[in-house]
Amino acid sequence: MKSHSNKGSLKRKSYQFSLDIIKAYQCLVNDKKEFVMSKQLLKSATAIGALIREAEIAQSQADFLHKMNIALKEANETDYWLNLLKDGQYLSNQKFTILHSQLDELLKMLVSSVRTVKKNLGR
Repeated sequence: MKSHSNKGSLKRKSYQFSLDIIKAYQCLVNDKKEFVMSKQLLKSATAIGALIREAEIAQSQADFLHKMNIALKEANETDYWLNLLKDGQYLSNQKFTILHSQLDELLKMLVSSVRTVKKNLGR
């Protein structure tokens, strides 16, 4: 459904972000013994890519927009958990910076996609 060229890039970047989050989750659980916030981070962060994949086979532009908006909400929630884990001293500043930079890029791409589809739908 999506018309602009960052489709493959968004899919690829969200998948890589999910892999990096999985690695961070494993460290949080194994090394820091942090189980609650890390699980929330894992769920919201990996949902971003899953929703982007769902949007690829959307039944309409409105369906695509709905899925991308949910991905945007999951990205926003992921930002919350990343910040909380950093401020709670579970994530190092270096690890946070890397993950947050990836997330920020995904957020910008998602916002751009949502705006483009809204414009195409006349919203």
